[in-house]
Amino acid sequence: MHAQDIFSSRFWAWAGPKLQKPFSSIFRSIKGQIFIVFAATFLSVCIITGVNFWSLASIKERLLLGESYDDLLNNILELRRFEKNYLFYGDLASLREGEEYLKMIDVMIEELSGDIRRVTDQENLQFFQGIVNDYDRALKTYEQNGRSVSAREEIRQRGKALVDTAEQLLQTKRAKIHKAIAQTFVLPFAFLAVFFVLMLFIIALISHGLLKPLQVMRSVLPRMAKGDYSQILYKGLHTDEMSDLFSAFNRMSRELEMNQEDLLQARKIAALGTFTAGIAHEINNPINNVYLCAQAMMEDHLEALSPDGRELVHDILSQAERAGEIVRNLLDFSRTERPVFSSLNPLEVIQSTVKLLRNQIMLAGIKLNLEIPAHLAQVNGNLRNLQQVFMNLLLNAIQAMPGGGAITVRATDELPDFVRIDVEDNGKGIDEDVLQHIFEPFFTTKEVGRGTGLGLAVVYSIVKRHGGRLEVKSEVGKGSAFSVFLLKAGSERPIGS
Repeated sequence: MHAQDIFSSRFWAWAGPKLQKPFSSIFRSIKGQIFIVFAATFLSVCIITGVNFWSLASIKERLLLGESYDDLLNNILELRRFEKNYLFYGDLASLREGEEYLKMIDVMIEELSGDIRRVTDQENLQFFQGIVNDYDRALKTYEQNGRSVSAREEIRQRGKALVDTAEQLLQTKRAKIHKAIAQTFVLPFAFLAVFFVLMLFIIALISHGLLKPLQVMRSVLPRMAKGDYSQILYKGLHTDEMSDLFSAFNRMSRELEMNQEDLLQARKIAALGTFTAGIAHEINNPINNVYLCAQAMMEDHLEALSPDGRELVHDILSQAERAGEIVRNLLDFSRTERPVFSSLNPLEVIQSTVKLLRNQIMLAGIKLNLEIPAHLAQVNGNLRNLQQVFMNLLLNAIQAMPGGGAITVRATDELPDFVRIDVEDNGKGIDEDVLQHIFEPFFTTKEVGRGTGLGLAVVYSIVKRHGGRLEVKSEVGKGSAFSVFLLKAGSERPIGS
């Protein structure tokens, strides 16, 4: 294979897909299809215009040649007139004039020979030339042989054949011209057909590529207004513009559905918070009294109590402490006042939280990976509340890996207004049916006595009070990832947060 062939094959292997993609994208878009239709129409009009110009030029040429045929016939008729004067009156001047006309006729036939050949054929041209030669010879014979009657009759016959042949040629030429003119009348209808096809293509493109998809979208809007955020499944003509529009519409529908769920969740939690706040305040005093009484009994009557009695008092104290912790969580969950915010370094928040849980992480045999840049953007928040958020998330991750595992905490500030902090584990994961309820108060999958079901609800409430949002992804057998989005210092709180 030559070097040039190798270069050519490699060039097209590289450039082929790159060139094919823009062309295929043109065919998929309404703009590209309309451009192609107009380009094809313009090309067709140019071709028809060229044909029309050529046809008119051809007709003009044929008309000019038709005038030459008329001149030829007129010269032949003049020749016959001089022929009669010579035959009847013996006028030699008329004979000389006739000979001049005969020479002119011979020259004209030579000039028209190409067109005569196209109008009829080579045989008719030779026949016409032969008649002219016979006529010339007959005249000369008549003059040289004493003007006999037979020679005179031959001249008349040759002259009549000459006129008949010229008239036949003229009629044939006129028929050709009429045919060309009739063909020219077809061209306006060709223009009309091109524009009619163009109109049909434009109507089809607008109808199937634009109006029909918009009608489908219009029919979906009332359904969305009633709270149905199901996706649009359109099986008609898919152009790039409409595909992008449907994709954007479906994306907006998904986001509206997610925001609607968040709004319902927030309203549910707000109602439960108001309800639980009253309960927490009511049961807090009895719990404190029970705890104080049990503690006083241990201090004043410890020696008098039997081992079983001491164990019962210890149980009372531990259960009272547990009940008090639940009440404090309820109060934290239901607290509606805005905490005091300040600019915080996310790395310091995570490190201070990890210090509180270091022993539990070590005893559980879990490896903790912190992937947090040192120069991360500051966030708006309350240190104690954010410590509670990440403490609950880390405790959930530890409990999801009873046999050990790894927890990864990573952060990024690449989002415009938020710092994103992810807490990931490789534990047992969360079922999809359970995942949609994990932020509801008092919902828990843990054993009785090991969980209150308030941890993630409190986390959700705190993050919302900070103007952020909380997302979770989980896969059974592979682990879970909780993403906390916190506002950067100096950013405004989003509307509705």
